[in-house]
Amino acid sequence: MAATAAVPTVLGTTAAADPKDKTGAGNGHGNNRGRERHLTLYMEALPNGQMGYGLEPGKATIPGPLIELTEGDTMHIEVVNNLDVAASLHVHGLDYDIASDGTRMNDSVVEPGGRRTYVWRTHAPGRRSGGTWEAGSAGYWHYHDHNVGTEHGTGGIKKGLYGPVIVRRKGDVLPDRRFTVVFNDMTINNKAAHDAPTFQAVRGERVEFIVITHGEFFHTFHVHGHRWADNRTGILQGPQDVSRVIDTRTVGPADSFGFQVVAGDRVGAGAWMYHCHVQSHSDMGMAGTFLVTEADGTVPGGTPHH
Repeated sequence: MAATAAVPTVLGTTAAADPKDKTGAGNGHGNNRGRERHLTLYMEALPNGQMGYGLEPGKATIPGPLIELTEGDTMHIEVVNNLDVAASLHVHGLDYDIASDGTRMNDSVVEPGGRRTYVWRTHAPGRRSGGTWEAGSAGYWHYHDHNVGTEHGTGGIKKGLYGPVIVRRKGDVLPDRRFTVVFNDMTINNKAAHDAPTFQAVRGERVEFIVITHGEFFHTFHVHGHRWADNRTGILQGPQDVSRVIDTRTVGPADSFGFQVVAGDRVGAGAWMYHCHVQSHSDMGMAGTFLVTEADGTVPGGTPHH
């Protein structure tokens, strides 16, 4: 089985500098204003009636590009609608004005052939003026359409108009590879039953999973042979960190979380299964492979056959 191509990534922490980026003064949240960044997303039709977001015309994917920011960054996203229906961009977990809500209610959708700029802001943790503590934006979030099919974007989400967002905290450990798993009704990344994506890494690489759920059902994400801390990053911060170590997590519609693991740590290379642990869901095909190879590309026991 060939490994699934990686979803395109827009990096806020390691990418080369954008000539339009600029650093500002403090924003009132720990004086931690980041970069002003600019991005263009294209909404386009895909085969079999599906839809996706892409970084270039004709290159839309499901899920859409992974957008990565650091707390304090502001992202200006110009969305070009190459679909034949009005669609939008709505984000979870970040800060934005009502004009960037991405809903018909607020007249912030993009008509066919049109374009619109949405502005997302992030902030670092800090103390409010009243003395209470405010959490920062760091976390594993996601974006999606909020208009196709219904005013809630039910049709657009079903067809594939969604994608992941990561907001880092300065100093976070960065992974070698990033994989996105979206449980969308009874599919994984809109793949038909028993055709879930394969994710490939080399033993010892640090791998980051971003898990999102859409649709009508609750699911339980599980990956074989690997475990993570149930906190913001999936990494224990030291011997005093009391975060529970887990290898499954139940997620409902619009839930998102993420974690990092070291591929094959203490278990070795192999074709490790990931799947929804609701038994009937995995029986219906909600299962895929996390393929961990040795440095020379080999896998003990060979690769799985489906």
